[in-house]
Amino acid sequence: MKRFFKNNGLSLVLLLLFLAFWAAQSVAGHHVYNDEQLQHGQPAVAYGDYLASGHFWQATGENWESEFLQMGFYVILTTFLFQRGSAESNDPEEADLLARQRRRKRRTWLYRNSLSLAFLALFGGAFFIHALGGLEEENQERGEHGQPPESLAEFISGSEFWFQSFQNWQSEFLAVLSIVVLSIFLRQDGSPESKDVEDPNSKTGS
Repeated sequence: MKRFFKNNGLSLVLLLLFLAFWAAQSVAGHHVYNDEQLQHGQPAVAYGDYLASGHFWQATGENWESEFLQMGFYVILTTFLFQRGSAESNDPEEADLLARQRRRKRRTWLYRNSLSLAFLALFGGAFFIHALGGLEEENQERGEHGQPPESLAEFISGSEFWFQSFQNWQSEFLAVLSIVVLSIFLRQDGSPESKDVEDPNSKTGS
């Protein structure tokens, strides 16, 4: 058991952090939702009912969507784009060598691109969750104001859905840009995301 935790500590801790913050989001969201309900003269809802609400799933899907988009783009872009000096980039001087090595690999196209395809599928699922949750929340608000409900197509084509998406997407690419550029000049001793503390700024790759 001790060996298992040592070999899988990073993923286990990240999983625990994800679950802890997701639970915290649900508790805080429940309070926000009920505050809004009372402001509109509506009854408060139980925690279990809130977990099935559009408010909860819209917020959850919206954030998952941006994370998977970020990681998928990052995986793909780093296969052919470079940043001299960054620990997050392949060395541009070795681009031809890396291309020849990829061509020699006797694997199917599906397997060779399975990581980016997985992120694409995860993004699609999160996008769908965001759309359905957002639609339910939007139609609840429209019902409270005596307006007819929207269809899924109408909601996705509206500005509210894309405002929710774009505000998260831009922040994700800002975060990736930050680590790509900052890893040129800054170090974190012991991290594989950083160059060695003795490496010059010009060295590319970890």
